[in-house]
Amino acid sequence: MDERQQLIEMLDQSRAAMRAELADFTSDTVIFPNWTKRHFLAHLTGWDDAVMSSLRAHAGGREPATPAVEGIDAYNAESVATRETLDYDHIVKEWELARDQLKAAINDLPPEKLSEPLLFPWGRTGSVRQLVRIIAHHEGEEHLEELRQMKMKLKSTA
Repeated sequence: MDERQQLIEMLDQSRAAMRAELADFTSDTVIFPNWTKRHFLAHLTGWDDAVMSSLRAHAGGREPATPAVEGIDAYNAESVATRETLDYDHIVKEWELARDQLKAAINDLPPEKLSEPLLFPWGRTGSVRQLVRIIAHHEGEEHLEELRQMKMKLKSTA
């Protein structure tokens, strides 16, 4: 399997696990302080968008923007706020589309770009593999574990 396919598989696995875990929450369930499932999906969408933009710029030999250079919390808040007026179904579609676009950006990378360093959305530099691993870990491990803990908490209070 080519490296791009491995990276896409990593993203597919994290997304499948996230979909399964989120199925137990309604759209208005508060998952994190001040964030419903809807806000949470907007947050994940924002990161997929940022990474996809970085990869597209990298593929084109351009320096990518650093939308999270002011800090991850600031970017998270902005990403959620820009989607505040969207209804839940629209946010779900955008969440899925952003992942498809991210996978397409990976698939479209010339092989030599995989090993060249690139600027991450938060200003750090690293490889494409590192960037994709961070995003897959963010969704499929960090947030997945938080959701599992939240589910146990909700069950214990029911």
